[in-house]
Amino acid sequence: MTAASFAAGLGLCALRGATLAEVDAVAALQHRTDRKYLVPLDRARDLVTRLAETHRVLDLAGRRTTSYFSAYFDTEQLGAWRAHAQGRRRRWKVRTRLYAKDGLCRVEVKTKDGRGATVKHALKVPAAAYGHLGVQAAEFVDETLNRAGIPVAAKELAPAVEIRYVRAALADLDRGTRVTLDGALTCHHGDRAVALDSGHVLVETKGGVRPATADRLMLALGGRPVSLSKYVIGQSLLTPGLPDNDVRRLARTHFTSVTSTAPLHERTSAV
Repeated sequence: MTAASFAAGLGLCALRGATLAEVDAVAALQHRTDRKYLVPLDRARDLVTRLAETHRVLDLAGRRTTSYFSAYFDTEQLGAWRAHAQGRRRRWKVRTRLYAKDGLCRVEVKTKDGRGATVKHALKVPAAAYGHLGVQAAEFVDETLNRAGIPVAAKELAPAVEIRYVRAALADLDRGTRVTLDGALTCHHGDRAVALDSGHVLVETKGGVRPATADRLMLALGGRPVSLSKYVIGQSLLTPGLPDNDVRRLARTHFTSVTSTAPLHERTSAV
């Protein structure tokens, strides 16, 4: 699935556009409650149609989707994966994220607060830093995890799984909530890769504790929230010997093995 076909399949051309500055001004949502839904493409398109009156689509100089590359880091014992797979209250993720078509990169650390809401911290770094934790990035990771009370240091982390996908982002500028829709999703680990089937979309709402308009519409369309992490899926399906878990059982019905493309270090050197 290409970015163009994904945008067309969702009917994004029917929505009014919004600039990145407009979305960030009211819906940056670094502290939020996330709800995820794995739904057929036609149901995701119905959601987009019903949100057209209240939501705008992020438009980047005429482009309504963005290609994401996310390189996740974990400890040798897979501490981040185990915390998520086991549903622990104190969870965390460390990744570098590359906005491929824009040549932008960030180091991101995600944790959970006392109520289970997601707290995301980000640091801009050069695009060439994607897939690495340099000195500045390591200091940022250490400071952020320490502040969250998580006893993990950057020196303990190594590259784990890479996730690639195409994303469309919608925002309700009046209420300050967002909806993202991810397709063409693939997970990579070494020479192995799995892909979400092209007929499904991962929808994620990002807002407050109370369900937003998109959540109510999603429920009306038959969607049900799922506990789903792209990193957990990738690690669960691609690393031999890990214990079975609910995420892997769900993912097996929608993900299939594919041929992996260029290794991270070869691809990013050209960015």
